[in-house]
Amino acid sequence: MADFPTTARVVIIGGGVVGTSTLYHLAKAGWTDCVLLEKNELTAGSTWHAAGNCPNFAGSWAVMNMQRYSLSMYRTLAEDVDYPMNYHVTGAIRLAHSKDRMMEFEKVASMGRYQGLEMGICTPEELKEYNPFMETHDLAGGLWDPLDGDIDPAQLTQALAKGARDAGGRIERFCPVTGIERDGDEWIVKTDKGDIRCQYVANCAGYYAQRVGEMFKPFGGRTVPMVVMSHQYFLTDEIPELAAWTKEKGHKMPMIRDVDISYYLRQDKNGLNLGPYERNCKAHWVTPDDPMPEDFSFQLYPDDLERLEFYIEDAMERVPALGTAGVGRNINGPIPYAPDGLPMIGPMPGVKNAFEAHSFTFGIAQGGGAGKCLSEWIMHGETELDMWAVDPRRYTDYADHDYCLSKALETYGHEYAMHFPHHEWPAGRDKKLSPNHERLLADGGQMGAYNGWERANWFAKEGDDTSEEATETWDRNGPWAVRVKEEVEAVSTGAGVLDMPGFSRYTLSGDGAAEWLRGQIAGALPKAGRMNLGYFTDSRGKIVTEVTIIRWGEDDFWLMTAAVAQWHDFEFLQSRLPADGSLSMTDITREWSTHLLTGPKSRDILSGIVEGADLSTGWLTIQDATVAGKPAKLFRISFAGELGWEVHTSFEDSAAVYSAIRDAGATPFGMFALNSMRVEKGYRSWKGDLSTDYSLLEGGMERFIRFDKPQDFIGKAALLNEKQQGSKQQFVTLVVDAGDQDAPYMSPLFHNGEVVGETTSGDWGYRINKSVALGMLRKDLTQPGTEVEVEIYGHRRKAIVQPDQPLWDPENERIRA
Repeated sequence: MADFPTTARVVIIGGGVVGTSTLYHLAKAGWTDCVLLEKNELTAGSTWHAAGNCPNFAGSWAVMNMQRYSLSMYRTLAEDVDYPMNYHVTGAIRLAHSKDRMMEFEKVASMGRYQGLEMGICTPEELKEYNPFMETHDLAGGLWDPLDGDIDPAQLTQALAKGARDAGGRIERFCPVTGIERDGDEWIVKTDKGDIRCQYVANCAGYYAQRVGEMFKPFGGRTVPMVVMSHQYFLTDEIPELAAWTKEKGHKMPMIRDVDISYYLRQDKNGLNLGPYERNCKAHWVTPDDPMPEDFSFQLYPDDLERLEFYIEDAMERVPALGTAGVGRNINGPIPYAPDGLPMIGPMPGVKNAFEAHSFTFGIAQGGGAGKCLSEWIMHGETELDMWAVDPRRYTDYADHDYCLSKALETYGHEYAMHFPHHEWPAGRDKKLSPNHERLLADGGQMGAYNGWERANWFAKEGDDTSEEATETWDRNGPWAVRVKEEVEAVSTGAGVLDMPGFSRYTLSGDGAAEWLRGQIAGALPKAGRMNLGYFTDSRGKIVTEVTIIRWGEDDFWLMTAAVAQWHDFEFLQSRLPADGSLSMTDITREWSTHLLTGPKSRDILSGIVEGADLSTGWLTIQDATVAGKPAKLFRISFAGELGWEVHTSFEDSAAVYSAIRDAGATPFGMFALNSMRVEKGYRSWKGDLSTDYSLLEGGMERFIRFDKPQDFIGKAALLNEKQQGSKQQFVTLVVDAGDQDAPYMSPLFHNGEVVGETTSGDWGYRINKSVALGMLRKDLTQPGTEVEVEIYGHRRKAIVQPDQPLWDPENERIRA
């Protein structure tokens, strides 16, 4: 075809709401040399049959930001692009059957208010005023969002497409992608109409994203971790009572979400639309005898209303008018699910200059924000807000088909579930096991998954309630609390050992490795035989990651980071390596394991089982040794804030070394105890306290910056400017007059009734017997002794700003003993 584009800056694969939104945002930003390819007509995938619900509500700070942006954008989009749309801002109520659900609503509402959303907490009587069609006698209350509503998905997509075209973007319909090739630094996207050479490719292919992802495997890609689920909703015939009310009021009935039962119910014209998320849900195209068709455009699955029978009956009791009308139409269509139900937006793991935005279960509500986020990744290599919650690299090699299927079924069936702080979801477990797994279980280990690795969260004793139901609470004091207290006491008075498989670790070597690192991190390198922390920032001085730098020789390093950061940090570091190939970096995470041995008696325990080591060496030293007859590496460091070592061994030797440490008298402790102790020390956690939402100066990390070094590390100019101008907010430690719950992530901080910051971590400190929160606070309020309030599940609790030092062992005498 003579007019078919043969070159582009960006090629977007997929013409649903997310693909068109990405093209729209790129074109609006001036990136006009971009092409969207759609195999059929726009909206032919999941978009055309989507219900079009548009909530702000989200348990994730990042996802709420994304949805808030979408809904705000949609309210003016028709006028902005001159394309009429049916967008009904009806408001919506969420129903609560329990105190726990009301607490969740309080938590989300406080996040919403911080983002400028006025979400209201309601009594049953107030709910009835919003929607007189429903029964409220059995409810504890609910949540009201006046900006919730519904939009026509096809009109939305066409509006975005028009806006993108008007701004210079190009859309090619009926143009399926048949293959991907690489030529130097360029991608070649192959289609039946011709090839397109481009710099960047984006997989926005919806439920076809896994199939498109296979094309990138020769270039470092992986099987996309997703499953296609069957989602049904049905539309009733007209309900005269509803039609009369609508005519009288001049607007539609507010949407109802009965999240404890698991369905939404909203007005559609003058009938109702009921959409359950049923526990007995069904996945499609997951077995060889049910293959994904080559083209399923504008198609649906056969009706399967029997699966919904319970939910229909409950909804008819909640809204009796529902039972007065017949079923006008049933929709049973494919929607993609990532294992956790959140989309994947960001760099494609393992593949240079390739991105993805897919696996949206709420794609209409998230489409606007997703397009903004993906366009930022493509244009700038970073996003305005930290979007780790939806980053594709959060899944690594453990996310195989069995994992994705079991988690998708679990997540779909619990779409509206509450995510309690001490609860572990049971599906998709035991993907990566420590050699000590059976011993941990025998000792009462209650396990949690960390990048697929099973680690003990706490150790139960005979008679403890270890049921899943016991963890379904927002309260601090579940069955684990007394055991965590015992574990902390064992560490602080004797010695404890934590089996920690899965630390992400990479080797870095080659002539000039040290000089390259100096040019990357904000601070200084350790000397050979020592270790320290290095911070990498983006162009704005925001914290991308924290890496423990272990220096074996002049240009010989290990770089270690959080378990969940494995793919994220490896790709980030690799992307900055010199193009000449002079430096080599290798992921050796699978080859090694770690035991944290810590407490005042840890030196005594280690001395009885170690050979060839000097246990008098100081804090942050490293050395080779033999432990229990096995080669090991000893790092003088402890995230618990006590005298201690990390004992690193080969994966195969881990069991022998762990047994020796245990047999020598160390008490096993878990991740819950470790988190309590690290919060007391003010140690930051990755993607909680340390994220691209904060600069290194805001994070209280100036001691890790060397402004006077000659190397011009990325972000240096921004940090110098911030230092000269002064930071507007500052990291603080707070002691909280908490009730039965500690401050969750992103709890707003108040002063004189005004929001002045947020928490980033919170836990009970068992050594100091106080509730502790870490967070970000407006700079003028960071003086020690300043009193603020933190909102915890709807209650504002007094919090006192502490001096800029650890709450436990402020002089660090114990760790240096």
